[in-house]
Amino acid sequence: MKKTVLLFFVIVLFAACGGKKEVKQVSPESATYTEAAALAETVRSAFVSNDRVTLQKNSTEQGYRDMTASKKMFDQIELAFTPRWFEIEQNQVLLNISWKSVWVNAGKKTEDRGMAVLVMEGRPLKVSKILRANPFIYPEQ
Repeated sequence: MKKTVLLFFVIVLFAACGGKKEVKQVSPESATYTEAAALAETVRSAFVSNDRVTLQKNSTEQGYRDMTASKKMFDQIELAFTPRWFEIEQNQVLLNISWKSVWVNAGKKTEDRGMAVLVMEGRPLKVSKILRANPFIYPEQ
């Protein structure tokens, strides 16, 4: 009796799981978020390595100015982004990020953190503005 119940259970289990696997399509919003998060990481990495060509390629003129206009010289920087919120409004993508930075200049360490909104536009996405606390600006003391 126990063997028949066990055999019946195994047959039902295989019948339930043995169907074709359905592949779910990625939603447009999910694909846009993935692209926005990758762009934020690309821009962060380019800024840390002082790669102005990559910054220019991945931003509009205004976005490039926001990232480099008030950039002071530094010996080293550590910059970390954590995406917090994502919105799609008309032709813009707004990616809210929290960020932490450690700037080293002439042996002096300066730490800062804040929340910023990276405004992205176009296809492929490019950074067009930075709202709130700009992570690319050397902190004032």
